[in-house]
Amino acid sequence: MRDIRIAETDRNKDSYWKESTVPFSVQDGENNMVNIYPGHEGKKLHGFGGAFTEAAAHVYRGMSAGKKEEMISSMFGRDGLAFNMGRIHMNSCDFALGNYVYVESGDKELGTFNIEHDEKEIIPMIKDAMSTAEEDIEFIMSTWSPPAFMKTNGDMNHGGKLKAEYRDIWAAYYARFISEYAARGITIRYLNVQNEPAATQEWDSCLYSAEEEAVFVRDHLYPALREASLADKVKIFVWDHNKDAAYIRFRDSLAVPGAEDLISGCSLHWYTGDHFETVKLVCDSYPDKEVFFTEGCIEYSLYGDSSDLSRAERYAHDMIGNLNSGCTAVFDWNLALDTTGGPNHVGNYCAAPIMCDVEKDVFEKQLLYYYIGHFSRYIRRGAVRIPSSRYTDRIESAAFINPDGERVVVLLNKCDEDVPVVLREEKEGAGMLIPAHSVRTCRYH
Repeated sequence: MRDIRIAETDRNKDSYWKESTVPFSVQDGENNMVNIYPGHEGKKLHGFGGAFTEAAAHVYRGMSAGKKEEMISSMFGRDGLAFNMGRIHMNSCDFALGNYVYVESGDKELGTFNIEHDEKEIIPMIKDAMSTAEEDIEFIMSTWSPPAFMKTNGDMNHGGKLKAEYRDIWAAYYARFISEYAARGITIRYLNVQNEPAATQEWDSCLYSAEEEAVFVRDHLYPALREASLADKVKIFVWDHNKDAAYIRFRDSLAVPGAEDLISGCSLHWYTGDHFETVKLVCDSYPDKEVFFTEGCIEYSLYGDSSDLSRAERYAHDMIGNLNSGCTAVFDWNLALDTTGGPNHVGNYCAAPIMCDVEKDVFEKQLLYYYIGHFSRYIRRGAVRIPSSRYTDRIESAAFINPDGERVVVLLNKCDEDVPVVLREEKEGAGMLIPAHSVRTCRYH
């Protein structure tokens, strides 16, 4: 008789990824069913990861050698989150120590281009992650702002737009950045044209319409990548912003003549809510394109008084919804932060899976760390999503098949009561009780 292997996180029991087994049996009843349906497979998943922001790298660098090893293993090691993806920012972002770029002001030829800034903290952290992960890490890059002299407002912050006369040189900037990272052994496979292109932020930001993103890709960015022999090595994504507007933005970018074949995917954030229906609409409407979830975090300005439990459940709820809707990669925001939720050069603080007290040389794994792990530890690269159905909205579920045929089912209970479940495939399965405010990952062959 086969067993279902269970990993459970239940804070009320002080258990985190606690393992147990439940035997299979014939399940002919009709009550309390969560059914899964192999044979109706979605796209292959790339994996899970987080962002190597300067803030994360700065905190990481401040820890002792022993604690750094523990931290990076907790993020990328098989016994930790087993992350296999990473997000990198080109130029500064809000989670940097300040505004910075890789060229001197007014340099129209990129003659002064260098990434020495990243070699101090960011690249060493990336290299440690690469040596820890059991498989190649797939990297995606995003940019928050061009250098100030290239923008209409003369400022890296507060929005503004890219000046028309700098489009070619800004496109070449991407290619140079990717090439410099490649020379250091870091292969960037995906790029976003612009982080949050519809938002004027107090921090590093730059505005594009859907059409402007597509024209930039078609007339400037793709030719620059081609010139650098990168066009067939790096896939271009657009939007990299909130889910609510994703369908219209992506549709309008792809509608620009000549752009559709050059744009490989759409990137999404969560800051305007679930909008899983919109995610599914994007995925169903453009089945030949990839859809990545590239950023979400608990913002202290909005949710500073929220509980650890509510934060963790928000993560799991969003991951289930995005994956069920067709996303093929999920990225958290900062991999680690300090006890203030920074550093951040504009005071835009937030939570992270790992929070560090650098002065005391200690770090703490947040509850959301363990909830993320119920996906990233068990769903492998190359897994496919399969449908699942549930008898009650008190349980949320997502199901997958790993490349070796293993079934992986995540069950989330956000209710105040225990919920009975019979997990069933065809006529076999197992009955179990999902404790209140807990999450389970069930695996079997």
